[in-house]
Amino acid sequence: MQHSMSEKTPPVIHRPEVVLVTGGAGFIGSNFLLYMVPRHPEVQFVNLDSLTYAGNLLNLRDIEDAPNYRFVRGDVADAPLVERLFREHGITTVVHFAAESHVDRSIMTPLSFVLTNTVGTVTLLEAARKAWGDHADPERFRFYHISTDEVFGSLGPEGYFTESTPYNPRSPYAASKAASDHFVRAYWHTYGLPVVISNCSNNYGPYQFPEKLIPLVILNALENRPIPIYGKGENVPPHPHLRQGRERPRLALRAGPLHGHRAHSAFWTDWTDLPGQCGLRAQEPGAGAATAGSDRRGTGAARGPVAAAHHVREGPAGP
Repeated sequence: MQHSMSEKTPPVIHRPEVVLVTGGAGFIGSNFLLYMVPRHPEVQFVNLDSLTYAGNLLNLRDIEDAPNYRFVRGDVADAPLVERLFREHGITTVVHFAAESHVDRSIMTPLSFVLTNTVGTVTLLEAARKAWGDHADPERFRFYHISTDEVFGSLGPEGYFTESTPYNPRSPYAASKAASDHFVRAYWHTYGLPVVISNCSNNYGPYQFPEKLIPLVILNALENRPIPIYGKGENVPPHPHLRQGRERPRLALRAGPLHGHRAHSAFWTDWTDLPGQCGLRAQEPGAGAATAGSDRRGTGAARGPVAAAHHVREGPAGP
């Protein structure tokens, strides 16, 4: 039996018991755990992270000895390991942050993005299906897949992405995440696996690796180095601070969109890369000049003035 994404199903309250968090030593994953672990002592958290260049256990010093937290070093694409974690810990919930996420790196090594972002996601989905069975109870089980708005491609001179925006990835990174989204939806359609997908905009905040835009610009400015500009600096990237949206993963996890649905979360600004970076430069005496560069992101970012809006929207996990 296959499930239709157009089905109208009632809200399902999910009550996590044992949560497998992938990529929990990275930027967003570590912030999620630091927020959730002390607030939910009744829930067990298992953090699976391969500790690549962007993962750092020092991010998690405040909870490393918490009785409801455990770290496991490993790869999400390692099927025997993932299946063992489901068996040994009785995983009831997956919060899947783990991903290769830097666009420039995806252009240089696209296969590594396919292996982590696509194969890794399918490995987790299959382990969940084997452990929970087909047509799993959404009150007890949930697979929460964190994706990106870059799967939608590039905006025109105005507007913003919504749940009905067609997929149009423009980089190997975006393509690997789009593929993972499709597999998540396929597991709902085919096996009735209770899933939620959130397509989030860019974030910034504590523990972010300095290859990302905002920490890179700040560090370069402080060290009087050139500040890189994507293309002509006309992109309008939404960059909420992580604390502005830290409640949304918890809400999506427990009582968010219906199983088989997608949550769209974004914080849009109406300033482009160039004014934003030049504004920073003006506040930092002696900061390096902004320098233009090729738009290696494959025009996969918002462009033009975008009306400011702060929203979490829900809808079918299509098209």
